[in-house]
Amino acid sequence: MGGMSAGDIDSGRDTYVGSNVTQNINPPPTPTIQSLHQLRALVADFVGREAEIGRLTQSLRGAANSSAVAISGARGLGGMGKTQLALAVAQRLKDAFPDAQLLVELRGASDNPLTPEQALQSIIRAFAPLAHLPDTLDALRATYLSLLDGKCVLILADDARDAKQVEPLLPPPGCALLLTSRQRFPLPGMQTLDLEVLSQAEAEGLLLTIAPRIGSAATRMAALCGRLPLALRLCAGICANSTMSIERHLKALEAETRLAYMRDPNDPNISVEASLKLSYDDLDAQAQQVLCQLSVFPSSFDMLAAKAVVGALGAGAERQGTDTSQGTVEEMLDLLYSRSLLEWDEQTGRYRLHDLVRMFGIRRLEGEEAVRLCHAQYYVRVADDAEEFYRKGGENVLLGLKLFDGERANIDAGWKWAREQTGDASQERDELLLAYADATAYVGDLRYDKRRERIPQLEASVEAARRLKHRGAESTALGNLGVAYRQLGEPRKAIQYYEQQLEIARQIGDRRSEGHALVNMGLAYSGLGEPRKAIEYFEQVLEIARQIGDRRSEGHALGSLGLAYKQLGEPSKAIQYYEQRLEIARQIGDRRAEGNALGNLGIAYRLLGEPRKADQYYEQVLEIAHQIGDRQMEAIVSWNMGVLLAKEGDLARAVELQQAMVDYQREIDHTDAEKHAAEVEELRKRLP
Repeated sequence: MGGMSAGDIDSGRDTYVGSNVTQNINPPPTPTIQSLHQLRALVADFVGREAEIGRLTQSLRGAANSSAVAISGARGLGGMGKTQLALAVAQRLKDAFPDAQLLVELRGASDNPLTPEQALQSIIRAFAPLAHLPDTLDALRATYLSLLDGKCVLILADDARDAKQVEPLLPPPGCALLLTSRQRFPLPGMQTLDLEVLSQAEAEGLLLTIAPRIGSAATRMAALCGRLPLALRLCAGICANSTMSIERHLKALEAETRLAYMRDPNDPNISVEASLKLSYDDLDAQAQQVLCQLSVFPSSFDMLAAKAVVGALGAGAERQGTDTSQGTVEEMLDLLYSRSLLEWDEQTGRYRLHDLVRMFGIRRLEGEEAVRLCHAQYYVRVADDAEEFYRKGGENVLLGLKLFDGERANIDAGWKWAREQTGDASQERDELLLAYADATAYVGDLRYDKRRERIPQLEASVEAARRLKHRGAESTALGNLGVAYRQLGEPRKAIQYYEQQLEIARQIGDRRSEGHALVNMGLAYSGLGEPRKAIEYFEQVLEIARQIGDRRSEGHALGSLGLAYKQLGEPSKAIQYYEQRLEIARQIGDRRAEGNALGNLGIAYRLLGEPRKADQYYEQVLEIAHQIGDRQMEAIVSWNMGVLLAKEGDLARAVELQQAMVDYQREIDHTDAEKHAAEVEELRKRLP
């Protein structure tokens, strides 16, 4: 939909922006209603909001010819289209309230809102233009009630400031009051509607109605506008009246300065930023500061996170005499929510800033570095909590993954900021980088894209460890880099990192890290087709793991020995090692290791000619892969199952399973993706 009004754009001006025309109506300082039927027509390209219109219409229609008073309110962020929604509702209610439909522009978001007395006077003069009116609020209200008594009147009070401004306008029975406001406040008997952004379909429909040439770019443009009606309408209007390519318009919206683009080129006062600034300017300095601090959150957040971030400038606030206590943070968030500047999900207990509000706030954030540091420090602790759950194993694995997935946007933002800020003099941020790498050792390996995310993260960690002269952390990061390259099908490059890891581990006497380096070396040589050399490494790992009591590494070594013996054509011996690996994995609750062991057992039993038993293992491993979201495990098992099914003659099923592996490898840019794709294509040619 797309309304813009005095309440939605600026103070004292009601504006409509269509595809070709901008019309401004400047009201006198004290509005005077000259007619009893004052509803304006909707903008010509109004779209959507059918559910919201239906809900408000139904809630108000029952007041006509009854003893009840109907009060409804549409609340929401500036630019959400509240005024046009209310006009659409009022137009549908003309028949139910035939005596009068009155529009009162309360200008609540402006510096000069109407007083309750002025609002009552404007309504009374609609019925008695020449009447001498009393001065007191009580006397005006008495006159107001007397005039409306026995009539069916609908009053649309647009852009209400607060309950104090609106309460005197409550009409007598048989009438209805429809409010719009940026603020949330209660009134007796009022039914409220919190207006949200347009649906994706409605947003695209509005763009294309105003500027059809946007075409297929409407999907992207709607997202960049945050599906906010004012932003959509302004951007579509610009596109409709510009010779620039749509691609250039999109690039302007993709920039961090996109708010500067979202404006009426003929009137600088009509813009998304101007609309948001009305609400921002109505806050005191402390609330403004809190809003700007919250803008560092790229996604939703909970109260604990808000307290950690809002407290970032606590020392400075104390010097300025500003209270930043924990209780005050809760009060500030409640205030911002009441002003429709902050979204709240009661079911999840989480807050969120609209993308455009976030961009508005970040441009006004003072002490941004300190706030972002607190954000990054808080979320590395969250990542560490998720990792700790995962390491505990069992059902805790899913709890850890759920926590990580739910907070990933914030975790990634903290890590990205630390990487971008690191330098020779940034010891605190280098330590933060190492903390992020350590806090995502297992969960990160499962969740991050190896080439585009994991490798850059680990490379930054290696450099940070070297700057800090932290040899142990350097060894760990080098080993994890090797793992990433091996998983991408680059075993020789992986070995280069493992050799560095092994050298450092032996220099500092870190037996655990030495074992990790040795097992990784073995896996790399196994991938190079040298299983006997791999076995030499695995046996060393097994000895070290048992000496230091590292059950996880012991299980890893046993499973790796099984792989090597399977590669040597000894599936029975491989099964012995896989079964030991499976037992340890279940004892320590390592679901990923359990899945690997089950998958390898399935392959071994296929090789032994026991397909039914093998399928039982495959079903278990695929269930685990789905539970923990391990697409790599799922892809590898699917490929191996396909290889064996092809040998057994089930070509159709083999092609389906192996294609899943190809799709996954192409997605992660694996070096073997096209080689495997060619193998699948050859197999497909053999289909009957």
